[in-house]
Amino acid sequence: MLTLTVARRNMSHTVVADLVGVSQPTVSRVFRRFLPLIGQASCLHVPSFPGVLTGRVGIIDGTLLPTGDRADHRDDHSGKRRRSGPNVQVMSDLDGQLLAVSMPTKGSTPDRRACTITGCEDTLAEYDILGDKAYRGTSVIATIQKPYRGDFSPGHIDHNHQHSARRAAVERCIAHLKHRKMTSTRYRGPYKEFPAVIRIITTLEFYRLGW
Repeated sequence: MLTLTVARRNMSHTVVADLVGVSQPTVSRVFRRFLPLIGQASCLHVPSFPGVLTGRVGIIDGTLLPTGDRADHRDDHSGKRRRSGPNVQVMSDLDGQLLAVSMPTKGSTPDRRACTITGCEDTLAEYDILGDKAYRGTSVIATIQKPYRGDFSPGHIDHNHQHSARRAAVERCIAHLKHRKMTSTRYRGPYKEFPAVIRIITTLEFYRLGW
């Protein structure tokens, strides 16, 4: 329970120690010991990727998981989001159900390049995947770009509106993933452990969804 509370609330280990009546080092040891075990116990609920996309339309979007400014990770600062932290690619279906979360890339990496670095571009080429304009130039189906010195046709406007409405599902998916505050508020732990924490929190979300 202590480990799940820390993962969900991203509380300081000192605060948790005061709440449960133990020392801060004890909380840290328990958290680091049991979080990987929770990840192992829930890994059977992770859907097979990309097989899970068969018969589905996927939606992809990038999101930043904040870590705060760290001297040894200056390249994690995103000028677009004005925060620092790794960037992950999140995929959902049209109902907003989580399908996959990529490995993290540097926060300064644009979604277009992150899609390539993580292998999503090649993997998703055989499937119907929707994305925003950041994914233009990949196999992802993006919104139609406005013609140079021209205007959108009524058909293009309608297409982009419908496209944006469908993409709202992945935003809901990301919001549910970030209910665990460790992925939405500043991550407090050692940076080198964050990729494993992201993976475990993702498996917990799959478990919650009943995969």
